[in-house]
Amino acid sequence: MSTTALPPVVDAETWQRELDALRVREKAATRELDAIAAARRRLPMVRMPDYTLEGEEGPVRLADVFDGRSQLIVYNHMWFPGETWQCPGCTGFTSQFTRLEFLDNWDARFVIVTQGPIDEALAYKRRVGNAMTWYSTANSSFGTDVGAPPGGGFAVNVFLRDGDTVYRTWHTDGRGTEQLGYTFALIDLLPYGRQEEWQDSPEGWPQSPTYSKWSGSKEIAAAYGEPGA
Repeated sequence: MSTTALPPVVDAETWQRELDALRVREKAATRELDAIAAARRRLPMVRMPDYTLEGEEGPVRLADVFDGRSQLIVYNHMWFPGETWQCPGCTGFTSQFTRLEFLDNWDARFVIVTQGPIDEALAYKRRVGNAMTWYSTANSSFGTDVGAPPGGGFAVNVFLRDGDTVYRTWHTDGRGTEQLGYTFALIDLLPYGRQEEWQDSPEGWPQSPTYSKWSGSKEIAAAYGEPGA
């Protein structure tokens, strides 16, 4: 990157004082996130019908998608019929999750559900090198019922299983998913941040159209996908 825009240079004492002032706000934000998580744990829940999805091994009941765990996080991946390359945002977001076994210790699982037919969904998974487990709701109303209808956007939903009964406990979409990944958390630490036009940045900071620096699905496939997939 070539730019003449730089933060002001100060002595170490001034820098530490400015950092300490920011740290007060950072810690307050952390405590607020703790309070929000506490409120989330106190949310009521909604009983779900007995859906049947499609998995790699065939039809599977929603209760069995938990694979024996009691808690389930579902990312509803956007899907556009007939397209070789699906949503780059969904493709990039889910490419972050390559080691999910740690959730076993919390009796939980994290999977992808998409409106695409299961054979096409699995082919796309291989094409872009996705490491998560995929299911299809193409023959079920599940996606529509949890805020991710055909032709609609992405979503994250969380479920709790009690025996064969499944309850929906939480939902988000849009920028609500940002806190779940590490990419923006790291980028936001950088002096120039995300460099997107909508952000509040000092005069002269490099800025580009929103999404212009995001990796496309083709780029993700080139980096992670199976050759020839």
